[in-house]
Amino acid sequence: MTTTDVALEIGGMTCASCATRIERKLNRIEGVTATVNYATEKARVHADGVETAALIAAVEAAGYTASVPAPPAASGESGQVRPVDREVLELRQRLIVSAALAVPVVLLSMIPVLQFTNWQWLALTLAAPVVVWGAWPFHRAAAVNARHGAATMDTLISVGVIAAFGWSVYALFFGMAGLPGLHMAFTLFGQPRPGAGEIYLEVASAVTVFILAGRYIEARAKKQSGAALRALLELGAKDAVVLRHGAESRVSAASLQPGDTIVVRPGEKIAADGLIVEGASAVDLSMLTGESVPVEVGLGDRVVGATVNVGGRLLVEVTRVGADTELARIARLVEEAQSGKAEAQRLADRVSAVFVPVVIGLALAAFAGWLIFGGSVELAFTAAVATLIIACPCALGLATPTALLVGTGRGSQLGIIIRGPQVLEQTRTVDTVVLDKTGTVTTGRMSVRDVHAVNETSVDDVLRFAAAVENGSEHPVARAILSHVRAHDLEIRGAETFAAHAGHGVQALVDGHLTLAGRASWLSSEWSIAIPSAVSGTIAAAEEAGATVIAVAWDGELRGIIAVRDSIKDTSVVAVSRLRALGLRPVLLTGDNAGVARTIAAEAGIDEIHAGVTPQGKLDLIRALQESGRTVAMVGDGVNDAAALAAADLGIAMGTGTDAAIAAADITVVSGDLLVVADAVRLARRTLGTIKGNLFWAFAYNVAAIPIAMLGLLNPLFAGAAMAFSSVFVVTNSLRLRNFRPAAGSPASGTAPLPVERAQEMTR
Repeated sequence: MTTTDVALEIGGMTCASCATRIERKLNRIEGVTATVNYATEKARVHADGVETAALIAAVEAAGYTASVPAPPAASGESGQVRPVDREVLELRQRLIVSAALAVPVVLLSMIPVLQFTNWQWLALTLAAPVVVWGAWPFHRAAAVNARHGAATMDTLISVGVIAAFGWSVYALFFGMAGLPGLHMAFTLFGQPRPGAGEIYLEVASAVTVFILAGRYIEARAKKQSGAALRALLELGAKDAVVLRHGAESRVSAASLQPGDTIVVRPGEKIAADGLIVEGASAVDLSMLTGESVPVEVGLGDRVVGATVNVGGRLLVEVTRVGADTELARIARLVEEAQSGKAEAQRLADRVSAVFVPVVIGLALAAFAGWLIFGGSVELAFTAAVATLIIACPCALGLATPTALLVGTGRGSQLGIIIRGPQVLEQTRTVDTVVLDKTGTVTTGRMSVRDVHAVNETSVDDVLRFAAAVENGSEHPVARAILSHVRAHDLEIRGAETFAAHAGHGVQALVDGHLTLAGRASWLSSEWSIAIPSAVSGTIAAAEEAGATVIAVAWDGELRGIIAVRDSIKDTSVVAVSRLRALGLRPVLLTGDNAGVARTIAAEAGIDEIHAGVTPQGKLDLIRALQESGRTVAMVGDGVNDAAALAAADLGIAMGTGTDAAIAAADITVVSGDLLVVADAVRLARRTLGTIKGNLFWAFAYNVAAIPIAMLGLLNPLFAGAAMAFSSVFVVTNSLRLRNFRPAAGSPASGTAPLPVERAQEMTR
């Protein structure tokens, strides 16, 4: 048997109860575990030996439609109308027409001065299209569900609207309401007229408009919430220039295959992930990472599709295309995050599943209770209709999905990929953050940290001669020295007769001077160059701090030393301070020696250090911290961090790291900037807070509103408005997450890092 994960697009859902019903139907199939998300209209199914066709058939048997989603590229094709867009257009048209007809009905019913002779018949004429055509989606869904023995939110709406309209028709044709001279006055509470002289056409019309307005806002929210994901998918280049047999030709980006060589000129997007085989340039990564400064790239460097070449001409060998690209992977992570469910939402789903039958029972109980205790038929009817209309399981169903949609969508815009709602729960309880050193706190690249000149030689000359002799080497130390020299606009002299001595150093003739650059011990033993004791002490101190020391000599004399080591990222100090301000205790974890760890920890402001740790040791440390009662977040970027990331309560991977680390993590920071980790925690906590606020409102609303309606203390017109408002409130509250802003200094914020002393202030 094969086990597969299947994504299905679900059609026909109108409320959270629908999603719960489909979920139950799928989970009854042996070997299937499914979750259905009402807000995204998608099902994620883990099927063990069950064909996709059987899953689709099960959904259709429940009265809904299901299909396998089209490839991402198809959704972005011009001229194609997306289902959500079509839904928005249809709802808007239905809402506008219904509102235009319902407003006169409401005004005539509420304002006695407008009630001319036989006005009620005009009201009936205007209300009928609203009740039949405007409310048709509710009637249709209720009928479909009834055929399958189910009741949903649409059942409540349809029954309530039909009851109000049906009573009005009865009162007009068979009661006293159809007589000339009928006058009505609006009351907030239920105070019906005696006998069959009360009509509820304004209730049937206005409730339909209110519910349509709520559905329209919900549909727009889905469209706005998914905008970030669609924009992400559409970042990629549409075409590319392929180099074949020495000739260039422009082809569709979708037709590229691994192994193709593409030409990327300045200003063009890179069409696919690949390796640079010719040329050097700078690449703008801002579309994916938010980093505003272009990154220098050259021969052998990896580049990512959808980024922009801003420098010279590049030849790129394609390594990944289509669904395997970095862009497609990020999009999948976002979509997976939006499709999950938090534990709080599962409780809401269980409530929604039984909510509708309970409400219908309460409406019948209210009707019977008023009759039993001497109330009029009209008052009993008013209480029953208000109970049906005011109930709102949609607010429960929308509480988590809409907040998750908006929160993860906003995260993707900022380069923060949250895998799922369970991650949000962890961010609330995490109290310790373990930081891998290399590539996380530090840049992972060598840089010159210190230069000492001896024998009256200038520092600039030490650097010039070292750069000249190292210019022929590809060693990371050589690249660090060359980068430092270029950054200080120093001249790189020409060199001759270059020779490399593996593990020791390099030699060359620079302006006629035999120049050596390498280990001090090599210069001393092989070239008999004296190393003064003061210099030896400086070298020992630098190596104790984790630096690699290059001794530079020419003409048989030591001229200076250059200390090179991995450097801390510019933003790491501020980032550690912000993590502390969020209540997280930072811990530095590294496989390097204790000297290196102490130096980096001191610079970053970290007190707790674990050095010389193997990949297994990293995993053991995470478990030991958890056993001691801590809730641990792990931040890393390498293959050796993958196990620790998976074991941590919250795994955060740097997007500049390995696929293994990213796959094991719960949150991915695309830019690889530690400063964004604090933003990721803040965003996750803000999203969780929004979800909890939504759920509180949805539960509190129903607990408070239904008894009021049953007691006949609420006009059905206001009941309909309140019901629609509860869903609108949940949606608009979730949309506030779009205003989340990263703290100053984050790559996505476009501002310079703040001083450390102000970091805590910005983590609110």
